[in-house]
Amino acid sequence: MTTAGNNVQELINATNDIDLKNAGEKILAGERISFNEGVMLFEKGSLSYLGALANWMREKIHGNKTYFNRNFHIEPTNVCVFSCAFCAYSRLYAHREEGWELSIDQMLDLVKKYDGKPITEVHIVGGIHPKMNLDFFAELLKKIKTHRPGLHVKAFTAVEFDYMFRKAKLSVEEGMQMLKNAGLDSIPGGGAEIFHPEIRQQICADKVDADGWLNIHRTAHKMGIHSNATLLYGHIEKYWHRIDHMERLRQLQDETGGFNTFIPLKFRNKDNDMSNVPETSVVEDMKMYAVSRLYLDNFPHLKAYWPMLGRQNAQLTLSFGVNDLDGTIDDSTKIYSMAGSEEQTPTLTTSQLVSLIKQVRREPVERDTLYNEIHNYKDTDIVDADVNPINN
Repeated sequence: MTTAGNNVQELINATNDIDLKNAGEKILAGERISFNEGVMLFEKGSLSYLGALANWMREKIHGNKTYFNRNFHIEPTNVCVFSCAFCAYSRLYAHREEGWELSIDQMLDLVKKYDGKPITEVHIVGGIHPKMNLDFFAELLKKIKTHRPGLHVKAFTAVEFDYMFRKAKLSVEEGMQMLKNAGLDSIPGGGAEIFHPEIRQQICADKVDADGWLNIHRTAHKMGIHSNATLLYGHIEKYWHRIDHMERLRQLQDETGGFNTFIPLKFRNKDNDMSNVPETSVVEDMKMYAVSRLYLDNFPHLKAYWPMLGRQNAQLTLSFGVNDLDGTIDDSTKIYSMAGSEEQTPTLTTSQLVSLIKQVRREPVERDTLYNEIHNYKDTDIVDADVNPINN
């Protein structure tokens, strides 16, 4: 057993709680923990205990490597036919004059802004706009791929897919194939929120339900389209709702193996219908990451969105199971700032992000969307002038 493993074993041996001890032993032996054990870890596990186990698992899988990519976001619209209680981002279609709607040409102009810069991914998500239908987005993808064929297009949440496909009167398989043919490469994990209907009915009743979300991702995986998965935590859910959510994801990953990464998303209470709900503490945030790493044993990666947490807290997650800080992003990412993000200008140059990772003695590795390594910055001292910054 490694030194790290011995240290974790000593921590387990020193634990008086038999449930925590048994779960720790299973994790160290590479065995899967149960639903009840997952809930128990939330309820009984100290931050130090959970952090030590999660960090051990993280380093067993990835060592000190911490991934990021060079990406930018396009948000076609914040006009939406749905009204989610936690959302500070969207504007109802009846009040669409308060929001924004980008044309295909305007979005293509955003892509062209990055011509000659070493980005690898464009991330496209937005509200559910009745006029932005399947044909509209298929045309957008085709034009992006015509302009820059090598740019990886990660686009649309399951909520957007569900609306597009139903409106076009196509099956999930037919609609997904159409978008894949147009240039869709992978899909993000948004719209999952909390799967259990007890909570979903209260916070996003009109969105696609859990079965629909999972089926869209299952279909994508079977077509060779990888995806991510998310969970919105820290509002009115209980610990067992989180584990129920992760259990459904774990089962689908067992079935398809198509998920790249899991991303816990912290509920922010600024300017939404749930502003009376207090936000979770940093301790609870770190427990969420740690238990996620321990429960989702078949997910290769665990990601923290640094703009949502703030830079220092994002660094802290790297000791609680996280091995990916997303990307350089850019200052057009309104979803973060409108929801009360810690970072009001969510943008970093490559050099800044590398420095952020190195400050906590981790190894910065630039990746593409599918986690192929592009460059390891472990032994490289870079300054902004050494690279083409993603954002300007």
